[in-house]
Amino acid sequence: MKAATTTFGVLFYLKTQKTSMQGKAPICARVTVNGKRTEISVKRSVNANEWDDRKGMAKGNRKETVELNMFLNQFKAKIINTYQQMILSDAVIDGPAIRDRVLGTDHLAPTLVSLVEYHNEQQLHKLAPGTMKNYYTTQRYIEKFLREKYYRNDIVLSQLTYKFILDFERYLFNYVPKDHQKPLNNNGIMKHIERLRKMINMAVKLDWLSKDPFASFKKHFDKVERECLNDKELTALANKHFAIERLRHVRDMFMFSCYTGLSYVELAELSPTNIVTGIDGGLWISTIRAKTDTGVRVPLLPQATELIEKYRDNPRAQNNGTVFPVISNQRMNGYLKEIADICGITKILTFHIARHTFATTVTLSNGVPIESVSKMLGHTSIRTTQIYAKVVEQKLSEDMRKLEQRMSTIVS
Repeated sequence: MKAATTTFGVLFYLKTQKTSMQGKAPICARVTVNGKRTEISVKRSVNANEWDDRKGMAKGNRKETVELNMFLNQFKAKIINTYQQMILSDAVIDGPAIRDRVLGTDHLAPTLVSLVEYHNEQQLHKLAPGTMKNYYTTQRYIEKFLREKYYRNDIVLSQLTYKFILDFERYLFNYVPKDHQKPLNNNGIMKHIERLRKMINMAVKLDWLSKDPFASFKKHFDKVERECLNDKELTALANKHFAIERLRHVRDMFMFSCYTGLSYVELAELSPTNIVTGIDGGLWISTIRAKTDTGVRVPLLPQATELIEKYRDNPRAQNNGTVFPVISNQRMNGYLKEIADICGITKILTFHIARHTFATTVTLSNGVPIESVSKMLGHTSIRTTQIYAKVVEQKLSEDMRKLEQRMSTIVS
């Protein structure tokens, strides 16, 4: 809501339901902004028979009565003056904001920006750097939204409403980047909304906010097909000879992730100490899933073991204390596009596709139970792994065709 309002009014009334044993009831100011009422206690009381409801004033000419009415007039003038100052400063105006300024508690009330900063400070050492980077991006969008649509730098948490959430969502949908970035798609917008919601949940738990503005909000993610390499593409990539060393290294690290399901961060931090002897006497990866802080143990396929041996004496890997000579994710993805062109792969190749390839082409398609795949991927819920269920259906179809062929042989 912008600073200008259509209606504004102030009146005093007795809160008779709070009448004391001495017969006195507290006086309250009712501020009405655009039809919405907010109560302000004036810290004064009077007998009900000494109050004029129509005038909103105390009755009589006694000295105490005259002084009380003078105080009420001054209190009303303070409210009106506050309202006018807020109009001039282009502040967002509603009853709670006026009340907080009148009572001098506006600077103490928790605000959205202070909540975001507090959340990010608390989560800095709990969440992965990539996750925190996303929260900082959401923070920048929130601050831009407040400046461009609410004409202010911050907002008191008590002013957050369901409409505020809808306005923020619409702002993100209409946002036009001023640099080389692409406009946000629906799922990207929902991720920003999701992060804001997590911060609002924190405010509710901290008792900074009494009502959750997200209570009626429903997220709507578009269904996205997880891209992965099929058997043919995976074989072409594995067998391709690259004359350029940097492309060979990137291809090998990508292939290792295809055989293990490691994300870029996990591969970048993988050290020789993470390669252990498993319960079966073979080599396993034992590490921590960066995103969920969940323990991950993956038995190594022969192809993965060969790649580890290939880089055992690599100077850069040894200097970094890692299994592979890892470069930045951005450079890795740039080289993967080059590799895809050379191999005739038309899919947009990014490092994360290797993880999807492990889940689909390498494991589920070859009959590995979804529960085992979920464990190796470090998912905290099997529902996350079920996004790859289409592969299970393909496997079922292939198995049933084989059964059909065997049955036809038996019948004949």
